Amino acid sequence: MRDEPIGAGPAMRLDRFCGPVLSLFRAVTGLLFLFHGLASMFGVLGGNRGTGQAVEFGAWPGWWAALVQLVFGALVFAGLLTRLGALICSGSMAYAYFVVHQPDHLLPLLNGGELAALFCWSFFLVAVLGPGPWALDALLRPRGRSGPAVAVVARDGRSVTR
Repeated sequence: MRDEPIGAGPAMRLDRFCGPVLSLFRAVTGLLFLFHGLASMFGVLGGNRGTGQAVEFGAWPGWWAALVQLVFGALVFAGLLTRLGALICSGSMAYAYFVVHQPDHLLPLLNGGELAALFCWSFFLVAVLGPGPWALDALLRPRGRSGPAVAVVARDGRSVTR
């Protein structure tokens, strides 16, 4: 019999991978989004929607969507301003889904919106959970701080920032 604490089964042993897996998930999702931006903006990697062409400069919404994909996909990939970038990416994909895909049919499988829905929820997950330990945000965060500052009011009425 092993000397493990009660409840230290396989799931608890896998918990040590949560941070690195979150970092990899964020980086891969950001990189894939960045590739979409590059393809649409510059016509590389198959171009916009596989046409081999770039979207017309300034055209709404294609060029602006490509700009969001390029800039914020790069930020999410690097883990810099991650939560804000991921929230903007998620919102842009929600817009794409409801404006471009959903009018054709309700279900993503039938309206071609699976990728928009997956990107939307993936970026929302990153916005909520954060960048993970392998991110520029983690390097730039002051030592000893694991997250945003929280103001706590003590019983005597003083405000203490943690």
